[in-house]
Amino acid sequence: MVETGLGRKSVLVTGGASNIGRAIVFALAREDANIVFADIDEEQAQRTLKDATKQGKGRISFQAADVTKDEDVTALVERTMAEHGRLDVLVNNVGWDRPSAFARQSTMHWRRLIEINLVSTILCTQAALPRLIDAGGGAIVSVSSDASFGEPRETVYGAAKAGVNTMKAIAKEYGRHGIRCNVVAPGLILPTAAEEIGTNSLWVGRDAFFSDDQVEKARKMIPLGKVGRADDIANAVLFFASPGMAGHISGQVLSVSGGYATPG
Repeated sequence: MVETGLGRKSVLVTGGASNIGRAIVFALAREDANIVFADIDEEQAQRTLKDATKQGKGRISFQAADVTKDEDVTALVERTMAEHGRLDVLVNNVGWDRPSAFARQSTMHWRRLIEINLVSTILCTQAALPRLIDAGGGAIVSVSSDASFGEPRETVYGAAKAGVNTMKAIAKEYGRHGIRCNVVAPGLILPTAAEEIGTNSLWVGRDAFFSDDQVEKARKMIPLGKVGRADDIANAVLFFASPGMAGHISGQVLSVSGGYATPG
């Protein structure tokens, strides 16, 4: 059995309180990683922190942070260094969307989409990269979306996530420093229980986002005949983060969508 090699590694996860981020924190905790995770939803984050600490032997902490703000990102990386003395893995998981017709989106709306989905990834990657290099190499795993390949009603969101995909160029630019950079692109991922989401989750008020009929239609469009769950994405992130399993994999975008998207 191949070991992940993540035990006692220092990992920073953004958007770690709800849904996909929560599952990523749990998956890393089970590998005994030392984790700092960030979110703007402090109440939900405290619940995630309590549950995550029961799943492994690593040290886990939470920091409230808006990762679209330079000062919050700087403080987040400094907190990670202060607690663990190094940074080995960055997981850029923060994301947000409200699908709507492109022509009807206000400037404020699409700017927010770009800030949350792309600018946050740029800021966190730039802040973390020197620390990863100082550690002798490490992994950057970013979460984008199948919308990055082109989906109606998600034009600007998809464009921002396509920008996240192209950040894999870090793999070529900094590979000589032992930096691996990969991207996971989820398809439709549904929470399974209310405790998975907080007040700031895009799944709050889900009936306005996907009706049951729409979910059923989506399921029928997926070749595997099922919608994805947060653990499906967490497993892919864990794989890319793992030096034991993915130590020679870098610069890749992996669709985790049950076969819905098959990027070339």
